[in-house]
Amino acid sequence: MEEDIVKFLFDSKGFRFITSSESREDIFIHNSGLIDSINKGNKVKYVLERVKKGMNAVNVEVIR
Repeated sequence: MEEDIVKFLFDSKGFRFITSSESREDIFIHNSGLIDSINKGNKVKYVLERVKKGMNAVNVEVIR
């Protein structure tokens, strides 16, 4: 599992982004990939999944 910080929230559209601390790339999160409710600035852990448009974070949960 990866661990990073939530960077952007677009709740009205149902998605968010994490910035990878390793590659500095933005990683897409769709609401369907969330385990917990997350907010901007939360530290989260997740699994990366490759999709047509790039990398997607799934099984995203807040690190408490």
